[in-house]
Amino acid sequence: MRAPLRTILVCEAQVPFVRGGAEYHVRELVRQLIAHGFDTELVSVPFKWYPKDEILAHAAAWRLLDLSESNGRPVDLVIATKFPTYFVRHPNKVAWVIHQYRAAYELAGTMFSDFSHSEADVALRRKIVELDIAMLNECRRRFANAANTAGRASRFNGVSVEPLYHPPRLADRLRRGVYGSYVLSVGRLESVKRVDLAIRAIAAAPPDVSLVVAGTGTQRATLETLAETLGVSSRVRFLGEVGDDDIVDLYAGALGVVFAPFDEDYGYVTLEAFLAGKPVITATDAGGPNEFVIDGVNGFVTLPEAGAIGQAIATLHGDRARAARLGEAGYERARTITWDGVIERLVGG
Repeated sequence: MRAPLRTILVCEAQVPFVRGGAEYHVRELVRQLIAHGFDTELVSVPFKWYPKDEILAHAAAWRLLDLSESNGRPVDLVIATKFPTYFVRHPNKVAWVIHQYRAAYELAGTMFSDFSHSEADVALRRKIVELDIAMLNECRRRFANAANTAGRASRFNGVSVEPLYHPPRLADRLRRGVYGSYVLSVGRLESVKRVDLAIRAIAAAPPDVSLVVAGTGTQRATLETLAETLGVSSRVRFLGEVGDDDIVDLYAGALGVVFAPFDEDYGYVTLEAFLAGKPVITATDAGGPNEFVIDGVNGFVTLPEAGAIGQAIATLHGDRARAARLGEAGYERARTITWDGVIERLVGG
């Protein structure tokens, strides 16, 4: 009979000065493992993806690490998360994949990736895929944070991965509130998050509805310029990085949440909105959010077009009672996702 697990290391590839869903994910996982009685530590290694030659070097850095013991003490389990943490060496390695290096996968050749179809880029992509297959197959068990992520691993790597949903970081703090006069956008201001769609939608929405944008990123100046160009800068508030107390209040007072990224892996925002009783407006190609948002039941799933999203905003604005019903249905869906089930799957088996 195998001895019960006691010591666990959670592995994180972290970009210094960047905090997003992946960073919150691993820290909450560590906190929950400790709360469930496991002696747990976070192992972080900086990650740099440019120039592209650095990608394999950073993967190699993880491969050099043997985490089977620390200071003479055996480590019972290693939980790897996003690329390239699952390259680490350990006899009992479990992958809970937040995402692979998406720029080398389905985003290649799109505006969201710096990988083209040049000979050099194709060769690098092929190498990354080959290494991912080998490293993921080393793992005793493989999970993903969403069905969208699991499907990508199956499609590109031919490996079986089980979706394993987890609650958002603020799950126990989110609360219902009024259905106000603004829609909310939460997340990093990067092109793949498509906050520009929310800004364009406000231009097509009723004039007494505004947009509140919470988050930072490289596209902030571009998005501010877009709002000015569309003549809606007075209706779009950029808050930058927002503390937990404020984000809880923002969710509570929103009419709804616009979250329409491109092919998102999971997206905390969907579940955060639902736990605050708010309907979510997303797009048909948003990926992860569509695993939760059902059009007309707990939000709206529209074409990734400003006019369609603007019409959905107008619908919520014109019928607050309907907004409340949609939000309540979302809450019922989100509340079933718990950390107890996640921990049991990760450390068991």
